[in-house]
Amino acid sequence: MKTFARSASTGKGTPDVAGFFDPRTFSVQYIVSDPATQACAIIDPVLDFDEKSGATATHHADELLAYVAEHGLRVEWILDTHPHADHFSAAHYLKQKTGAPTAIGQRVTEVQALWQEIYHWPDMPTDGRQWDTLFAEGDTFAIGELEGRVMFSPGHTLASITYVIGDAAFIHDTLFQPDFGTARADFPGGSAEALWHSIQGILSLPDTTRLFTGHDYMPDGREPEWQSSVAQQRASNPHLAGKHQTDYVALRNKRDEELPMPKLMLHALQVNTCGGRLPEPEAKGKRYLKIPLDALGGAKWG
Repeated sequence: MKTFARSASTGKGTPDVAGFFDPRTFSVQYIVSDPATQACAIIDPVLDFDEKSGATATHHADELLAYVAEHGLRVEWILDTHPHADHFSAAHYLKQKTGAPTAIGQRVTEVQALWQEIYHWPDMPTDGRQWDTLFAEGDTFAIGELEGRVMFSPGHTLASITYVIGDAAFIHDTLFQPDFGTARADFPGGSAEALWHSIQGILSLPDTTRLFTGHDYMPDGREPEWQSSVAQQRASNPHLAGKHQTDYVALRNKRDEELPMPKLMLHALQVNTCGGRLPEPEAKGKRYLKIPLDALGGAKWG
């Protein structure tokens, strides 16, 4: 199975992009680098977690560090697009290893407040202090000589953002590959209507914009893929081609009613709303997750 692919810079002001696929969670991590300066950013890194044993590991994050070292890169940012529901974030681990600042969208504070209540976790800070930077719509940042721009793109979550870096856009859980469709919008704080508008914003980028998605579910058993273009998505994404907002919202809501919640959702959000920090050690140095019972509807018992 293909778990790595590189998309080369298309010219001055555009990044090299390395994608790393995690088959356990169907997630894609990215290293975005400036060919002119060797500066880079890491986007949506994965901290390994085995729900059956409770074991954690840093295999995937260390693979990113090995690539950085091999190619002589310098990490300037560690970026999350949103608090993930299907894997743990390795942002905090990578900050400890590299010293690079972490960032996420500023509306993560709303997600924190929502999950603080679900977890009954009154001591959890909900002001976003777990990250070094909280980005607002339209904010810009630098990766070497490359300019990055933040697009607010909620719907999958309240806090979701897209990073546009040169001719590349990191679109997280909005659009999947053109043969699969779009992301679900039924998580707490999600909205199919908001997701439709976010997708229209992404599709307003130039046709040749390279789009990098956060997951791939390999329909019909094909090899993993995670790069497409605005033109490809507009022409052939089955949830969008020939659809209007009303059609899309009805389709998205109907599909979401049939989907089980991600198996790691209750595990992952208490880590990811804290910027990838694992719970503090308790007795004998052990860490403990807190799983609320009957907190979310929509259980699929079949």
